[in-house]
Amino acid sequence: MFVANRMTKNPIVVAPDDKVDEAALIMKQHGFRRLPVVDQGQVVGFFSDRDLMKVTPSPATTLSKYEVNSLLAKMTVKEIMTRKVITISADAPIEEAALIMYKQKIGGMPVISSTNTLVGIITETDIFKAFVDIMILTEPSTRITISGEDAVGVIHGVTTVFADLGINITSLVSTKKASEAGKYDLVVRAQIDDVEAVKAKLAEKGYNVISAVKIG
Repeated sequence: MFVANRMTKNPIVVAPDDKVDEAALIMKQHGFRRLPVVDQGQVVGFFSDRDLMKVTPSPATTLSKYEVNSLLAKMTVKEIMTRKVITISADAPIEEAALIMYKQKIGGMPVISSTNTLVGIITETDIFKAFVDIMILTEPSTRITISGEDAVGVIHGVTTVFADLGINITSLVSTKKASEAGKYDLVVRAQIDDVEAVKAKLAEKGYNVISAVKIG
C-alpha cells in the first residue's frame, strides 16, 4: 500500500498572498485543519489551525469581533504560514508516511510528485483508515495473540498450524514487546469456528497463546 492509494488527491490549496481570513473560512467550511500553500505549482508552505491560533486574539482580548476580523483580513497567509514543510512522495509506502508523522509530531503533510508538484495531501485520518483496512477490522473474525521469542521460523510454524486445520489467515502482524527484550507478540486474525481446537494445536506445537477473542 502506497501513499498515492490513500492520499486526498487534488486538495484545496491557498496562495501565499491570500488573506488569512479567507484561508480560515475555507478550513471552517470544509472541516480542514490544514491547507497546502502553493505558488506556481510548488509547495511553499503549510497553513494550519495552529498558525491561525498564533495570530487570533484570546477570548480575553478587548478587541471587538469586527476588529479581530479586520485584523485577519489585512494579514496574508505567507506572513504566518509554516515555511519549513515536510513532504512525502506519492510512491512512498504508507508506513513511511506514518513514521514521519509520528516522529515529527504532525497531523498531515503534502504529497508531491517526482517534479516536486503537489498531487495530494495525507493526514493521520488516512493512516488510521489504512490501518483498519490492513487489519481487515470491518469483517468479524477471531483475534489470536501468541507470545514468543524473536526467532527464525516462528511465523512459518504458526501459519503451518492454521494451514493444517484448514483455516485461512486474513491478517497477521508481529509487534515487539517494549518491556521484554527479544519478545514479540504475533497477532493472527482469521475466521475460526472452534477456537479451543486452534489453541490446543498451537500449545501442542509449543506456542503460547495469551489471548483469543472474537471481534465484530
